[in-house]
Parts: sequence; structure tokens; C-alpha cells
Amino acid sequence: MGTWDIGPFDNDTAADFAGDLDEAAVEKRESMIRGVLKRAADRAGFLDAPDAERAVAAAALVVAQHPDGEPVCANYGPSEPLPEFPADLRTLAIDALDQVVCELSELAELWGDAENGPKWRQDITRLRDVLDPPTPPQDEAFFDI
Repeated sequence: MGTWDIGPFDNDTAADFAGDLDEAAVEKRESMIRGVLKRAADRAGFLDAPDAERAVAAAALVVAQHPDGEPVCANYGPSEPLPEFPADLRTLAIDALDQVVCELSELAELWGDAENGPKWRQDITRLRDVLDPPTPPQDEAFFDI
């Protein structure tokens, strides 16, 4: 695994994807991100690690444009500006992240064997939670049953 940390761009595949985005024409960048997310989200079978790594990076770029999101890694993420993404990419990113951590994901399997696997999974959950915040537990019932 050409990985040096748990961040979305902390691996060779994602860093290469960022470079590809930088080299692409501005009007092509959103479709590249959409394609990567769609490839992961629509996976019916086993999700290969490189496709999963690109999907995590693409999802992080979508999260970065969310009001509650954080910027992506300046060292390995894209350095060229990205267009504003349409809202439907958020749902696609959620679906892709769900596939990345499922039992049919090579990347989840690889991280499952790694010392920092739990931290990696927390980072994926953090990205997902920005796009689809968990519902807080309800302390009181609003009506009697």
C-alpha cells in the first residue's frame, strides 16, 4: 500500500488523482470527481483499493465545499481551483464512502489489518458525517404511546 497516513490524500493513488485534476481543464474537473464517486458508489461487487482511495479523495473535495467541511491537504490535494459542485455530489459521495468501508472493499480490508485502521475508519466517518450528520439521540418523547 503506497500510503503514508490516514488522510484522504495521504496515499499515492489519491495524490496522483489530485495531479490529474490539476492537469485537467477546469470544466472537466467536476465530471472527473463525479466519475470516481459513481464508480465506487455503483459497485455491486468487490471494490478495489485504488478505486476506493480515489473515491475517498473525491469525497473529501466535496466535503471541503460543504459549510461544515474542512479544506483538503494542501500538500497532496489539488492545487488548482475546483468549480462549485452541485448538491447531488454530496449524496453520491455518501454512497461512495459507504462502499469504501463495506466488507466488499479491499481498502477497508487493508486498513482492517493496519495499526491505524480504527483512526482511518474514524476519518471516513468524519467525512461522511459532514455530508449526512447523524441524528442526535432523543431524550424525551414528544407524545405518549
